[in-house]
Amino acid sequence: MAMLWKFMRVAKYSKTALTPKVKVRGIPTHSRHSSSKSVPSDFTANTPRSKTVDLLGKAYPQDDYSNVTEKILSKVGKNLHNKKYHPLWLIKEQVKDHFYKQYLGRRGTPLFSVYDGLSPVVTVQQNFDSLLIPQNHASRRKEDNYYLNRDHMLRAHTSAHQWDLIHSGLDAFLAVGDVYRRDTIDNTHYPVFHQMEGVRLFSCHELFSNINDGEGLQLFERGHRTAHKQECHTMEAVRLVEFNLKQVLTKLMTHIFGDGLQVRWIDCYFPFTHPSFEMEINFQGEWMEVLGCGVMEQQLVNSAGAQDKIGWAFGLGLERLAMILYNIPDIRLFWSEDERFLKQFVVPHIWQKIKFQPLSRYPPLINDISFWLPSETYSKNDFYDLARTVAGDLIEKVVLVDEFTHPKTKKVSHCYRIIYRHPERTLTKDEVHRIHQAIEESAVRELGVEGRF
Repeated sequence: MAMLWKFMRVAKYSKTALTPKVKVRGIPTHSRHSSSKSVPSDFTANTPRSKTVDLLGKAYPQDDYSNVTEKILSKVGKNLHNKKYHPLWLIKEQVKDHFYKQYLGRRGTPLFSVYDGLSPVVTVQQNFDSLLIPQNHASRRKEDNYYLNRDHMLRAHTSAHQWDLIHSGLDAFLAVGDVYRRDTIDNTHYPVFHQMEGVRLFSCHELFSNINDGEGLQLFERGHRTAHKQECHTMEAVRLVEFNLKQVLTKLMTHIFGDGLQVRWIDCYFPFTHPSFEMEINFQGEWMEVLGCGVMEQQLVNSAGAQDKIGWAFGLGLERLAMILYNIPDIRLFWSEDERFLKQFVVPHIWQKIKFQPLSRYPPLINDISFWLPSETYSKNDFYDLARTVAGDLIEKVVLVDEFTHPKTKKVSHCYRIIYRHPERTLTKDEVHRIHQAIEESAVRELGVEGRF
């Protein structure tokens, strides 16, 4: 289930994932003016000039909304969640195994079907409209999403498949995949990560069959919307759905992390679930958010063709679970091809306990960059995305350390501290200097800032 506005941050069996051939023919630029300086070719932001992007066998024409970069497109099709013995694959398989064994249908077969090969390219209608997300909602902003054009995008959440899967007749399913968001840069945030979506719908009989004198209970009524239920749901129905949802997720987390796990629920708000909750678990004395969930909006369920049913949905981040379970300190490591990292997860069975052994900790190199902002249209995520495009995974963290408004001109200046650290080798000062200079020059050219270098 999506959590775009507050970052936190499985057919019956898995479908085969696509193996796409990614070919980029044109990445848009948003230059306001050009710089006379040249950027070192090894670190130039990739901005070809043609008008389409070829991805997963289709060509997408670019327009004023196109903002996806080659760096991001190079991640499409990696499907780390389907790579055997990868830590994200292990987490996915553990969740699948739990659901397959814990929840069975009438014939003893798994109740939940699993989809882990759905295309990450979705329509804006799938990603937002089908989920009842308003047109003016902040989660739709270009600053937070990767758009191929005004009609297509890289999914920002696996919730983009909810409507289609319900419409196909499914009542219980898990959807797993890579999702894409423009965000800050630190050890827990990455523009590509992996989510698991869970949905369960109940008929009146299924929900009330184990309730004494439940024959007279109903799913729907003509009532009023409150903080605790939707206007169309009876209080009895929403309380049972909420109880079932929290019970399912508490069992899952206990199964993964072991007995004695402390769980707490925080009330929150998502457009397509109501009421909505976030789960936090206590790990090593610290409360950490691991998922969001809620009772599905009946308008969404009805529009997908399941008018006589009520349901819940949840969304969890696989990286978040893996970082906690295996004590992995840096989200960039999930993309590592270093055998010292990968071989630690080659285990005889998915429930094998693993104590991650950190790779050698290479020293950081730190540089600051300051510039005057061009206009009110500037977004910090524009700079973060540019820095990632130029330097890739050599950047460990970017922090806005100072913001200054000139008292006379009212121009605004930002100063960012960039921490460079390669997860697998030591960076040299000359290497980092060239990368940092490339970021400076690209910021002037691509974002229209005025450098204070």
